[in-house]
Amino acid sequence: MFDPDELAQIREEKETWEEEQVSPTVERFGEREDEFTTDTGGQTVERLYTPADVADLDFEEDIGFPAQEPYTRGVYSTMYRGRLWTMRQYAGFSTAEATNERFNYLLDSGSSGLSMAFDLPTQMGYDSDATMAQGEVGKSGVAIDSLADMETVFDGIPLDEVSTSMTINAPASILLAMYIAVGDNQGVDREQLRGTIQNDILKEYVARNTYIFPPEPSMRIITDIFEFCAEEVPKFNTISISGYHIREAGSTAAQELAFTLGDGIEYVKAALEAGLDVDDFAPQLSFFFNAHNNIFEEVAKFRAARRLWARIMEERFDAQNPKSKQLKFHTQTGGSTLTAQQVENNVVRVAYQALAAVLGGTQSLHTNGKDEAISLPTEQSVQTALRTQQILAHESGAADTIDPLAGSYYVESLTDTLEEEAMALIEDVDERGGMREAIEDQWVQRQIQDVAFDRQKEIENEERIIVGVNKYRVDEDPQPDVQEVTEEDERRQISRLTDVKADRDEEAVEAALSALTEAAEGNENLMPYIIDAVKVYATTGEVSNTLRDVFGEYRPGAAL
Repeated sequence: MFDPDELAQIREEKETWEEEQVSPTVERFGEREDEFTTDTGGQTVERLYTPADVADLDFEEDIGFPAQEPYTRGVYSTMYRGRLWTMRQYAGFSTAEATNERFNYLLDSGSSGLSMAFDLPTQMGYDSDATMAQGEVGKSGVAIDSLADMETVFDGIPLDEVSTSMTINAPASILLAMYIAVGDNQGVDREQLRGTIQNDILKEYVARNTYIFPPEPSMRIITDIFEFCAEEVPKFNTISISGYHIREAGSTAAQELAFTLGDGIEYVKAALEAGLDVDDFAPQLSFFFNAHNNIFEEVAKFRAARRLWARIMEERFDAQNPKSKQLKFHTQTGGSTLTAQQVENNVVRVAYQALAAVLGGTQSLHTNGKDEAISLPTEQSVQTALRTQQILAHESGAADTIDPLAGSYYVESLTDTLEEEAMALIEDVDERGGMREAIEDQWVQRQIQDVAFDRQKEIENEERIIVGVNKYRVDEDPQPDVQEVTEEDERRQISRLTDVKADRDEEAVEAALSALTEAAEGNENLMPYIIDAVKVYATTGEVSNTLRDVFGEYRPGAAL
């Protein structure tokens, strides 16, 4: 680092440069913008960064080495030189058979992990034959009504050879139970099951709204999963604390960072209140972030996230196990950045976003298909998305050295700024009683809504350029081929569910659901009872309704 005299000299030389060279040029030709900001407008971008902008940076305390606190540079000592990130393509649509076919296609194409998308009825705890499910079966993901569907999805896929991520929240316990049951049926030791369930209910109240139960019983279910998996399924990440959907709802990068870690704090507190030891469950916490278009802002966000979480876990929760302080995360490229206009442009957007995730040290990555602004991705667009990651891994050089943007005056300054802004928001949340209180008061939602509203106005006023949308428009050919889910697919899924119900042991189902009711009314861990229920082919809807009868349903107030 530089001593005070050297920094003073650098500042003086910069002032001279601006006066003698920059000012005349700007006066004569101007600049593209009066003020430059990051992608979400959160931070002003200076014309030039120098050592003076990182004068307070301490290498050991703030940057350090990979796999050493504060983990700014990564959580593993060799990062991608040892093993590449997991290329985990998000898939799942229509029926279990169709999803099994897509999973096998992805594995054959070189995907190193699976990521499972569920349809809206499954996410809300409804079976395909429910009135609420009509017209939505298989549309946004695969319909999973019972263990029979999960068995079909993973037919021919040994669960001890793949890592599976499941984007499921309110009924996460049910889908995890089905996955464990499939593993049991395959003869796989539960300790060998690897993957992640999203299981992040707080962000559902903020951004996605696929909740079922009120916050208190929802938090109980989550801590039950923490406890059960720590003992039975230790390689499974029990939660993916998700900033992705917060960003998709319109937040800034700093808000995504703050509210995600704020949710994480809330989950740790709930587990501790349930009597769990922080170092027993914290190593299984994982995170899920968005990758947007501004490469430098995104890289800085990921670096700041690791540093902040390490300090939070040590200072707030006295974590002793280094793994409890390591923020491990999955990244998905920004769905909200994709455009229905000129869909080929989305290939470029996704590639830049993927680069940002890799430069920022992600542990796994999903790259969006170019057509996802229109429909579920076709097989061809899925392959292009996966090839984007493979080219990035093997041809770009981005994976060959660790944290390659470290030391950049701009990136280090931006990392510090994002950390400071996120920490200020976390402290604001603390003053409001924590994330649960801030969410129930609609404060978090209002912060995001205000930013989203301002951003949309900028796009409409052409103050923010979206290529192909408000500038560089062209007359386009008819809509390209899209992946469709038909009414016949829905009828076949309902018929399959009817057959499952006809073939199962109804007395065993009733007994299992009755036992689950008693457990829910008491204080026992619910996971063993849910596993017992799904193993006798109790359906997603039946298990959810059993818990609805005990816990009730969440009814939010409107955001003010």
